[in-house]
Formats: sequence, structure tokens, C-alpha cells
Amino acid sequence: MTSRVLCRVNRLLEQAAATRPVLGLDTSTPMASLALIAGGKVAASLARPVTSHGAALPGAVDELLNAAGLAIGSLGAIAVGTGPGSFTGLRIGLSYAKGIAMATRCALVGVPSFDAMALAALERDNTDPGRLICVVADARKGEVYAALYRVVADGLEKLSEELVITLDHLASRITEDVMFVGDQRVKEAAALAQSRGRRVALSETGMLDLRGVCVAAIGGARFARGETDRADSLEPLYIRTPEATFKPTKKNPADIGTEGVWSIERKNSFGSI
Repeated sequence: MTSRVLCRVNRLLEQAAATRPVLGLDTSTPMASLALIAGGKVAASLARPVTSHGAALPGAVDELLNAAGLAIGSLGAIAVGTGPGSFTGLRIGLSYAKGIAMATRCALVGVPSFDAMALAALERDNTDPGRLICVVADARKGEVYAALYRVVADGLEKLSEELVITLDHLASRITEDVMFVGDQRVKEAAALAQSRGRRVALSETGMLDLRGVCVAAIGGARFARGETDRADSLEPLYIRTPEATFKPTKKNPADIGTEGVWSIERKNSFGSI
């Protein structure tokens, strides 16, 4: 099941209000972001930079559970950011979430990290309907991960799948005013878009703090509808050029272009939210 629209956090929390508590975590960036939702509210949350997700994650989860006055066995589901992002961070986050799900028999829900980042930016900046949001994160090798969203009355519409692209190609395909969201590469993206006459806004670090809340809220709403994932089949969202959503027409990926991604490709991973 797919849908183009992602509701705002308060609506998602309402949808998950009748479920058992849901733990959300995202380790796709050097900032670990976690949250617990219960009874239609955010029971606890934390976000902090870490040098090792593997070393920090168990203690962070214990801290979160203690702050909410909950035991890990009380979880109804664990929602985990699937990327794109740090390969090592994603592997650690998914392995931890799968382990908890198997040990406690709670449900497992994978949430695309860019969906949570875009929604967090919307919550933080309360952007007006119609605004374009572009999530950007460093993919190394001179490229970035990117995805486009549109602010609508009830939340966000996802306009493109996540893909890998050079910043120059990305900026050349943005034909309207835009808010860039993401890591340190957003400043470069903004500068390139401005050089092409676009008005831009930035949401660089604040949305990272809310990422765990959004993962938990999206995952909680999916859990309430019975839309869960299997531990043996849920994988990190590793995006490289050959796996992008446009159809290759030339042998050299650098020559493909992205018109199809920005215009007609509207598949997404929101579920029926």
C-alpha cells in the first residue's frame, strides 16, 4: 500500500493513541535521535551526537525508558529509521531494533529516515502549504542523497523517491523556491540554488532533534493499522545511482538526468498514512 501524503505529528500520535508504547530511533546520522510515544503523546525523547552508535544506543534506550517510567517488555512496537545515511549507523540501528523485536516479541516498523527528517522540518518551521522541501544528506563520492516533498494542508506529499545525485544536477532541477533540510551539505545546495535565482531557506540542525519523535509517530500510526515489517526482510535503504528510481537510458549513470524523478515518479514509502 502506498500514499503520497504524510500527516503531521499530532495526527499520527492520535492514530497511535490506542496502541501499546512505541519506541522510535534513527541512527542514520552522527546524531542519535530517539523517542517513546504512549497514549497519543511523546512520553520521552532525546537527541545527542555520538561517536559510536553501537556503544551509545543501549544506554540511550535505557535512559529513555527510565525517563518514561516504562520497561522494555511493555513496548508494542519499535520503529527504526532505514536510511539513507551512514551505512554503519543504519546497520547498527536495524540490528538493534530487530534484536529487541525478537527478544520482546514486539512489532517492528521500518521508517525511511528522509520522511522523518522532512516531517521534523515541517514541525519545527511550520512551513506554509505549497512550499517545496528538499532533504539533502552527504553520500560521499561527490554526491548527495536527496528527496523532494511538498507541504500540503495536512502534512507532506512526497514527490520523489530517495536518490543519489550531484549537487549541481540537483540544483539545476529545482525550478521554484525551496527549503533545504539535512546535514552540512544543505549550505552548498542552497548556494547553488540561489545562484540559479531561487529563494531558499535552511533547516540544518534543529530537525535532527525531532527525527526520533517523527520516526516513532510514523511507526506508531503504521503499527496501529497493522502495517509492520518482518525482521528477516527489513533492510537498510542503501541508495546508490544504479538503484535510483528513474529508468536508466544510457550506460553512464552521470548522463541520465532527473526529470522523471522530479515530475512523474511519485512512488513512496509512507504506507497509507
